[in-house]
Amino acid sequence: MKKLLTSALLAVATMAQAQQRIDLWPQGAPHPSSNPQDTAFVTVFLPEAAKATGRAVVICPGGGYTHLAMNHEGLEWGPVFNNMGIAVIVLKYRMPRGVKEVPFEDAEEAIRLVRRHAAEWNIDPRQVGIMGSSAGGHLAATTATHATGNAKPDFQILFYPVITMDRSFTHKGSHDFLLGADASAELEQQYSNEKQVNGQTPRALIVVSGDDHVVPPLNSISYYLTLQANHVPAALHVWPTGDHGWGLRPSFAYHAEMLMELKTWLRSF
Repeated sequence: MKKLLTSALLAVATMAQAQQRIDLWPQGAPHPSSNPQDTAFVTVFLPEAAKATGRAVVICPGGGYTHLAMNHEGLEWGPVFNNMGIAVIVLKYRMPRGVKEVPFEDAEEAIRLVRRHAAEWNIDPRQVGIMGSSAGGHLAATTATHATGNAKPDFQILFYPVITMDRSFTHKGSHDFLLGADASAELEQQYSNEKQVNGQTPRALIVVSGDDHVVPPLNSISYYLTLQANHVPAALHVWPTGDHGWGLRPSFAYHAEMLMELKTWLRSF
């Protein structure tokens, strides 16, 4: 018990020392939110300089484009990646609420922000990735497939992601809150990321549970197959159980194995 308490206190101390909050749009965003109180910011966790590998990950928590699971799909990942020498930038993005552009411009600006601070934060601007879970996975994959120039990530990590807006296997809540229940076929295709992959799409790790009843695993499988077809390096890991939304929770039956899989993939390039 004493050891567990000590470990917990060290984790809290590490988080307190490493994090800083930065408002994303101090001069105002290109597309104002329909809710002026809903602002975008990032929380930055930097590893010790001696440990820094030069890599950084922008993390997009999930929440169906209605709210954000900021802890187990966001902030709690800071010390985990920092222990691997990787900087973490957790994005609190704005909800669409009728303005579909806002989460995507927040994610792109977060990537640009990291590259602007690359020298200060001991980051290689060519090693800036994006990670997302559930609807945050859709945001991450959309950024990976749509962004250009300094906003394009170098790799993507997706946990049980929403990938498609195809009504036959999308997550209906994410579809409706992002695009609207009556979205056109053209708009659905634009935000169906399995249809937007090309040879320039960054490499990907996709992790999902086969018994996910919230976001059909076909989202992950279809994206993986399209990445493969376009010769984009990709890994897909399907855990037999776990359902949806486990993030960094130790209650996930394959928690330790998942972390090892993540570390192994990150060492592969």
